[in-house]
Amino acid sequence: MPRAHANGIEIEYEMFGKPNATPLLLVMGLGAQMILWDEEFCEKLAARDFRVVRFDNRDVGLSTHVSKFGMPNVVSAMAAAMRGKPVEAAYTLHDMAADSVGLLDALGIDSAHVVGASMGGMIVQTMALDFPSRVRTLTSIMSTTGNPDLPPARPEAGAVLLTPVPTDREGYIERTITVARTIGSSGFPFDEARVRQRAARCYERGFHPEGIARQLVAILASGNRKPALPSVRIPTLVIHGGDDPLVPLAGGIDTAEAVPGAELLIIEGMGHDLPRDVWPRVIDAIRKLADRAPGKRTLQ
Repeated sequence: MPRAHANGIEIEYEMFGKPNATPLLLVMGLGAQMILWDEEFCEKLAARDFRVVRFDNRDVGLSTHVSKFGMPNVVSAMAAAMRGKPVEAAYTLHDMAADSVGLLDALGIDSAHVVGASMGGMIVQTMALDFPSRVRTLTSIMSTTGNPDLPPARPEAGAVLLTPVPTDREGYIERTITVARTIGSSGFPFDEARVRQRAARCYERGFHPEGIARQLVAILASGNRKPALPSVRIPTLVIHGGDDPLVPLAGGIDTAEAVPGAELLIIEGMGHDLPRDVWPRVIDAIRKLADRAPGKRTLQ
């Protein structure tokens, strides 16, 4: 797959669709490699006249691992955030948003529709705030505003994510399956074979637990976007599962209420994942949002 130099790092990316189609950037979540945007999902988006770009965020997969900063003290960072104190971090969501913009620069894209899942939703919200001219529409999926008054994850969801990550291949795969069962969609079939295959692929592409910890601290250090989100004037869609145990539905509602004119799509039975059965609704909603955007810009 190709790599691009962007914002002082190297970013691994892949593109789907016709070169002259409308650009759409997919941004993944905490510790998640770009292959969690399923190839078939990307192809279905491309079939709706999008030029789809997926990529590995910094510190995961095959993009630059910012290893010089070492393993952060996640417990200390969480304690500071809970007290409303500053959190020391190697980088913030602003830096990750700048990575996304740098990738657009490297690809010759002046602006794109942007779609982010979980932490990716936080990143694309930050893009809309800090780089508004680069964002044509904003879709925030199973994400939140950073508002400290919102309810936390369910205990079982928070606990499973904070358990140590095994360093061996089989242990990593089994833990991934446990996490997927715990935070996934209760209202849709669980495809263990697909989760197992994808976990093995992620392990082989780039196992890097320190990067996940640094990304988590970046979220904690970036604070509350709720006060700034009313300034967003970009067509916005918020998609959230009605049964999300990791980022409760209140986070999606808070996001939609903060952004003027935002549309909220609640999918009952959906948890903190994108099961295949919801793809048609999600893709239709993204396409309809894009059709609301003024003007057309394509890959240069």
